[in-house]
Amino acid sequence: MPQIFDKIDRFKPVFDKVYSFVLLLCKVLLVLDVLITTMAVTGRFVPFVPDPPWSEEVVLTLMTYMAVLSASLAIRRGAHIRMTAFDRYLPPKVLMSLDLLADVAVMALALIMITVGWKYARTLPGTYVSLPWLPRFWLYFPIPLAGAAMLVFQIEVFYNHIKSFFIKKEAE
Repeated sequence: MPQIFDKIDRFKPVFDKVYSFVLLLCKVLLVLDVLITTMAVTGRFVPFVPDPPWSEEVVLTLMTYMAVLSASLAIRRGAHIRMTAFDRYLPPKVLMSLDLLADVAVMALALIMITVGWKYARTLPGTYVSLPWLPRFWLYFPIPLAGAAMLVFQIEVFYNHIKSFFIKKEAE
């Protein structure tokens, strides 16, 4: 059985690359958010600095992307809030089974976010108020995008939980 895990473990660099890309994307979005907000706030008080009418909508859109993408990053690290009060009282196999059940639920949520979010983003009419050339699709696209990132990271988490059933951790 460990041989199959060795073969599947070769995909870890793919998960690492996806994680690094999403993390980089979040960092770029944060920098853009700060720069645009700084320009908008400064433009309200300093006459020669522009305060573009689109700044608020763009900042909110960038924040939406950052919020859902960074939440997908937390899946891989196991950094989401979770109930652990009873973990020490449960047998390890029961705890691992509950983790697998939670993995399935998160995968289902990711699939719903991808399908329903994509359908909604694609069929939403209209444009941004301050940027009439930009479709509102981009305002709702973070949902299916984050769903895809969640699915990728949750597949890895699910695999690691299954692997822990068969391979005991070595003493550190």
